[in-house]
Amino acid sequence: MKDKKKMDDKKKINKERQMSYDSLPPSVKESLTQEEKQLFLNAEEWPESLFEKLEEFIIKE
Repeated sequence: MKDKKKMDDKKKINKERQMSYDSLPPSVKESLTQEEKQLFLNAEEWPESLFEKLEEFIIKE
């Protein structure tokens, strides 16, 4: 049963990330490589280069 919850959480995260990606301005999306897009959508940790490209959209806690 725990495995199902993990899968549901992963789907939810991916859906939220996809919505975030879709809301980016076209110029920003076009500046991302295919690898960076996949990292944006799926990675637990982003490389510094991705943070730099998205820094104006990241809210620091």
